[in-house]
Amino acid sequence: MINLLPGIQSSASALDAERIRMDVVAQNIANANVTRDVDGKPYQRQEVVFESVLCALQDSDSLDAGAKTVQIARVQKDARPPRMIYNPGHPDANAQGMVAMPNINIHEEMVDMIASSRSYEANLAVVKNARTMAMQALSIGRH
Repeated sequence: MINLLPGIQSSASALDAERIRMDVVAQNIANANVTRDVDGKPYQRQEVVFESVLCALQDSDSLDAGAKTVQIARVQKDARPPRMIYNPGHPDANAQGMVAMPNINIHEEMVDMIASSRSYEANLAVVKNARTMAMQALSIGRH
């Protein structure tokens, strides 16, 4: 069977991975001021780690033979320590008046969100172009 959309698997997997990355970044932004998470500590920034997987297809005649897909290897906590801010009136302040705040830089998160969004848009454009080319290829036989 001939695949009319070669390479679409790579773009589809990248779309899924970037969607998850945007979700994680949005979660980081939403929790930028959470001083007490479920474990009682300040929220820790999450980061997505990607991996590229070579698809070893049994049908070596396929146009997608040897194609690479993108997968999420893991979502891990950032190892940076929390930021300490002087705010003696805060309920989570220690004896010195210092509050442990999440290690999240909103500017860094926004750059990550923009990069992920642009990557998503680029992969979506690949899918749309592949579909258009496949439709044009199918229409050749009709004329």
